[in-house]
Amino acid sequence: MKSAFDKIAAGLNDAIAYAEGDDSRARKATVDVKAVRAATNKTQSDFAKAYRFPIGTVRDWEQGRRQPDAGSAVLLKMIQVEPETVERIIAQTN
Repeated sequence: MKSAFDKIAAGLNDAIAYAEGDDSRARKATVDVKAVRAATNKTQSDFAKAYRFPIGTVRDWEQGRRQPDAGSAVLLKMIQVEPETVERIIAQTN
């Protein structure tokens, strides 16, 4: 079993490798944003507005230039399961 030090050192080595451009050890949240949006029958603009994402971010996600961070990935998965509920909750947070 690895010691706490060994785990921390391994994590630090992964972070250094990622900072130097090696993303093979990175944990990435993957969501098919285009499929989630298509399931809502919304345009990119309407989707961005409804769920409070910047339109450029939605475009970048769909075109593979960026991946959603962990928090956005969770929200996207919630939208995928219950889009109307998420919209209703967002509307109540104005």
